[in-house]
Amino acid sequence: MTAKTCLVIGGGRGMGAATAREMHNKGYRLALMSPSESCELLADELGGVAVRGRAENADDLQACFDLAMDSYGRIDSLLIHVGGPPKGDLLEISDADWEKANQMTVMPVIRMAKLVTPVMQAQGGGSIVNITTFSAFEPSLTFPTSSVYRVGVSSFTKLYSDRYGPDNIRMNCLLPGFTDSLDLPDKFAQMSALGRLARAEEQAKIASFLLSDDSSYITGQSLRADGGVTRHM
Repeated sequence: MTAKTCLVIGGGRGMGAATAREMHNKGYRLALMSPSESCELLADELGGVAVRGRAENADDLQACFDLAMDSYGRIDSLLIHVGGPPKGDLLEISDADWEKANQMTVMPVIRMAKLVTPVMQAQGGGSIVNITTFSAFEPSLTFPTSSVYRVGVSSFTKLYSDRYGPDNIRMNCLLPGFTDSLDLPDKFAQMSALGRLARAEEQAKIASFLLSDDSSYITGQSLRADGGVTRHM
């Protein structure tokens, strides 16, 4: 049986790297991308391949896709985890920063979907997971551009899951709360009902569940894993 492959955009550090480790433990071959050498170091450790690049750059996404296909000939799972977009006081954020936030959050999901969908159709299925944020459905003035555009990712995810579900291709979002991979003050930990930050490894276990066949009947969902930070039901 051909080993499955997982492509990770944002696979150098934090939740992306932790998810890459989880998928490696599940027997998946890895193709990683991140802006720094961290993806290359992790790929060397896990026996995968890597290329440096930024999620907002369409050419970099193409290069990572090409590397995965040239190396393995298939892509079974795709994780997209991008950095935080610009912040600021709501009406003081420039047009350029709003556009940058769109390019960082929504467009990588759309661009990668265009690349991997024909591959997954030919293979008979696949799974895509977008790591976004708890504030997608409970907007925060602390993270205005993220709140606006990442709810758009959830909307696209639902549309995509409806369109390509018949091809056995699933897409879901993981909405984490405050996680220890970020340098955060204690006040953010105390916002959780659990009184602590999430561990990146905890989020990775959820992401790997959604990326693998373990979640074969889950699609079009935005799953909150925020430790109770958000209040809505």
